[in-house]
Amino acid sequence: MLRPILAFVVFALSITLLGCNNATSGLQSYTNALEGYEFVYPNGWQEIEVEDNNAGVDVVFRDIVERSENVSVVINEVGEGKKLTDLGTPSDVGQRLKQTIAPPNSDRQAQLLRAEQSQKDGKTYYQLEYQVTFPNNQQRHDLASVAVSRGKLFTLNVSTPQHRWDSLSERFKAIANSFEVY
Repeated sequence: MLRPILAFVVFALSITLLGCNNATSGLQSYTNALEGYEFVYPNGWQEIEVEDNNAGVDVVFRDIVERSENVSVVINEVGEGKKLTDLGTPSDVGQRLKQTIAPPNSDRQAQLLRAEQSQKDGKTYYQLEYQVTFPNNQQRHDLASVAVSRGKLFTLNVSTPQHRWDSLSERFKAIANSFEVY
């Protein structure tokens, strides 16, 4: 009688431990009820004070160890009644966002790798993926999730150095996919 119970306990424990080793483990939730959005970010990341908010940056979190890894939300007005699809296709919006990541007169180069559309709770989201190259040939990998709600364009961006992308891609995709506006 004890053997089947012990086998069940070992099985349940192993399933629990395996479940902890996925892209969403070690993530905590952030909600801005006033602006109407939420997302998850890694435990151990700290919120950074946004001093000059003329670019529409609402919140920034960054890794306390790998300080160049971050997630941010930028909010811009687009006009009441506008939908995301009114701003163009995922590729159109991705190309325009690319201009803010690597402006034409900067030394940065950005390549739009992926532009897709999805639906969540009746809202349209664009998922965008970029590789950014700096003048010193360092590279970054960025994911963005874009949505429109209540006349505002919300852009969540999560970014890491390219050399860390392979080990963090699933986690960063989970962060980008967690973004919701309401």
